[in-house]
Amino acid sequence: MEVDPARLGRWVEGFAERHGQPAVRTEDYGLLLTAPDGATAELHAPPGAADALPADGDLSGFLAAAVAPRRIGLLLARKSAVAVGVAAGEDLVVSKVDSRYVQGRTAAGGWSQHRFARRRDNQAKAALGEAVELAVRLLLPQAGALDAVVAGGDRRTVDGILADRRLAPLVALRAERLLDVPEPRHAVLVAAVAAARAVRVLVRDPAPAG
Repeated sequence: MEVDPARLGRWVEGFAERHGQPAVRTEDYGLLLTAPDGATAELHAPPGAADALPADGDLSGFLAAAVAPRRIGLLLARKSAVAVGVAAGEDLVVSKVDSRYVQGRTAAGGWSQHRFARRRDNQAKAALGEAVELAVRLLLPQAGALDAVVAGGDRRTVDGILADRRLAPLVALRAERLLDVPEPRHAVLVAAVAAARAVRVLVRDPAPAG
């Protein structure tokens, strides 16, 4: 599940009420809570927060680091559309959405099928090129001020954009998280800010007795 950083403290309290006061241990991904009844909860640090996390299992320090405002670059892409943005805390302060027609697959056969396939490939390459230029223009100048870059959409398309050597500084900041988003639009980009800031929580219930 994904938990808003501002609500994470209450979520931890609820976990303790259900399972008992947990022991807290620092892990590479964030914190591991282990309750007396055997239930565990992995709290994965949100993108850009890892460097600010305490190294001694300090739960209050983790909560403070998770909720702290960070500057995050967003790159959402699917084959025919891209949305680029920069979030400062919960606010989207830079945004641009672009789309380009890419023809769908055709059932035609023979020469027509090859002609449509070439046209489709050319359209896809043009769309990818425009997406790269958008990232170069809007995200790259911000790289020095970003805490992380979070991508979303189609991994293959995102990887194709970031394969451009000019975007290497963004690749170095890229979080492992890939947001599951529909066709990028401005509203989708706005919603992605909360998803990029969320703390991912993995709960494992205690093993059944006997």
